[in-house]
Amino acid sequence: MFSCLSGDQPEAAAPQGCSCCGGELQSLTRRISADLSRRGFVAGIGASIATLGLPRMTRAQGASNPQPPIVLTNFLLFDGKSEALRGGLALMVEGGWIKAVATGSPAGPEGSRTIDCGGRVVMPGLIDAHWHSIFAALPIATLFAADVGYIFLAASAEAEWTLMRGFTTIRDLGGPAFALKQAIDEGLVPGPRIYPCGAMITTTGGHGDMRPLSDLPRSPGGPVSFMERTGGANIADSADEVRLRVREQLLQGASQIKLVGGGGVSSPRTTLDMLTFSEPELRAGVDAAADRNTYVAVHAYPPAAIRRAIVSGVQCIEHGHLMDEATARLMAEKGVWLSIQPFIGDEDTVPLSGQSRINQLQVIAGANTAYPLAKAYKLKTAFGSDLLFSAQKATRQGIMLTHLTRWYESAEILKMATSTNGELLALSGPRNPYP
Repeated sequence: MFSCLSGDQPEAAAPQGCSCCGGELQSLTRRISADLSRRGFVAGIGASIATLGLPRMTRAQGASNPQPPIVLTNFLLFDGKSEALRGGLALMVEGGWIKAVATGSPAGPEGSRTIDCGGRVVMPGLIDAHWHSIFAALPIATLFAADVGYIFLAASAEAEWTLMRGFTTIRDLGGPAFALKQAIDEGLVPGPRIYPCGAMITTTGGHGDMRPLSDLPRSPGGPVSFMERTGGANIADSADEVRLRVREQLLQGASQIKLVGGGGVSSPRTTLDMLTFSEPELRAGVDAAADRNTYVAVHAYPPAAIRRAIVSGVQCIEHGHLMDEATARLMAEKGVWLSIQPFIGDEDTVPLSGQSRINQLQVIAGANTAYPLAKAYKLKTAFGSDLLFSAQKATRQGIMLTHLTRWYESAEILKMATSTNGELLALSGPRNPYP
C-alpha cells in the first residue's frame, strides 16, 4: 500500500518523451556519477535529472483532462539531504505532485501507469539560485532592439529547455519574469518554478545601467528609460527612490529583492572595485523588503561592497568572487548566504572585450579563492549559473555543476543544487510563491 507523505511534493511539468539521452545530460551523468560510484553510489544518474518520460502535466487549476497517476518503481532515491541512496521504494505521482511513497512494488490505483526506472537514481529537481529567465538566451543587442513580444516568446522557449535540463526551480535575479512565471504556473507553457525579483535595482552608472549616453542627463522625476519601462533594471539614487523601486517590485509579486552593490561583468562602463549604493540606501531597501517579510540579495564582488551590504542587514551576497578571508569570516559570523557561480573559463560566457573582459578575468581568477574560503568558513553556499545572452551557452547550465568538482565532492554538489538551494528559497518566507 502507498502511504501519504507529510506534504504533497511538486513534480515539475515536462514535455512528452525522456531527455535522459541528451548530450548535456549524458556529459553531466559521466562527470558526476563516476565520482558518486566510487563512494558507493550507483552510476547512471541521467534519469535523476531528466523526467523519466513523464507526460506534460498542466499546472492550471481545474484542468479538463487530468493525467492518470504514475507509479515509479525500481529506482534508488537520493533525497537531496543524505549521501545514502535508498532502494526498495515506489513513488506515486498524480496531478503533477508526488502524492505517496511505499516500500516494495505495490500496485497503483486503477488506471495508473507504471514506469520501471531500471535501477536509475531518482532525485529532487535541480535548483538554479541565480538565473535570468528573460536574458539567458538572447544576445544583448537583440534584447535592446527586438520587439518585446519576440523577447518573451524566446524566453518562453528557453524556459522549456531549462526544465528539460533538469532544473525544476530557478531563482530569477533580474528581469521582467512575472508574466512568464504566471504563464508557467497556469499551465500555458512548460517551464520551471520561478522565484522572481523583478527589475534589479541599481544606481546611475551602476551595474545594470545600460542606458545609451544619449539618454543623459536625466532630470529628477523625468521620464524613465526603455530599460526601466521594460523591467530590466530600475535606477535609484536616494534612500527614498530605493524604497519606491523595492515596493514596485513587491507590488508585482517579487519573492525577493536584488540591489546592485557594485560593478559587474556585463556592464562595460563599470569596474569590479567600485561601490554603488550607500549604507543608508541599502538599509532603506532592506527595511522595505522586511516590511513585506522577505529579504534583499546584493550583487557584490569586492570585500568593501560585501561588508557594506552585510552591515546594512543584507542576508545574501550574489557573486562574491573577490572576497578576502576577513570578509568570509564576517559572513560566517553573521550567517549571510553566498550565492556564487563557478566561472572557471571562457566556455560558459559569450566573448567579451574592453573593461567587461577585464572584469571577467578577475571573476574567473577569484573563483579559485572564493570557493575555498566558503568551504573553510562553512558559509551557507548556493549554486547558480548566471548564464547570459546566448542560447548555446544556456545549454551549459548543467555543465556548470560539474565545475564544482574542483572544490566539492559530488554528493555535496547535488545537495547544494537541491536541499541547500531550497533553504535559500525559503528566506522569502510568506512571499514564497510555492509554499
